[in-house]
Amino acid sequence: MAQTTGNGGRHGIRVGGAFDERRSARAPGGLARLAAVARSVLLIATIGGPIPAMSAETPAAGDRLEIHTAAGPRAFSVELVDTEATRGQGLMFRTQMATDHGMLFDFRREEPVYFWMKNTYLPLDMVFIRADGTIRSIAKDTTPLSEAPIGSGGPVRYVLEVVAGTAARLGVAPGDRVVHARIRPAP
Repeated sequence: MAQTTGNGGRHGIRVGGAFDERRSARAPGGLARLAAVARSVLLIATIGGPIPAMSAETPAAGDRLEIHTAAGPRAFSVELVDTEATRGQGLMFRTQMATDHGMLFDFRREEPVYFWMKNTYLPLDMVFIRADGTIRSIAKDTTPLSEAPIGSGGPVRYVLEVVAGTAARLGVAPGDRVVHARIRPAP
């Protein structure tokens, strides 16, 4: 999931496409090219930490998050994404996610944010959360693969992406409070 920030500039990561058999190791210079790519990947992994998974399967989510609704608390297991690279990748290329799982984006400061659904195959609910943990707005049932911007409606620090229909099914609404180790409620 790529996103734009309040300044209107689109951010994201373009990850290489499908394997091109014409550029295999058998092509002239293919082994040298392959070795150079392998060195680059190793360098990036060493400097920048682990490379985000490109698989269509949902990786294990471990952080617990709760949304306190009028009907009571609703628990989720979430993946935390808090770097430009992981936020740019988001849930792209995934084809499934459990209904009690989600992805929590931490932008590290409050600002208006915009998302798109490019290369995202799952319809999602996007829960836009202020720095103090209150829900500002919810974009329900987003359209897979759409490049139309989806805005937060004002400054937020966090965005929680969950399977489409989750907000309606659980009664999640603006003003509800989100509890997570990263989110500090207002004093």
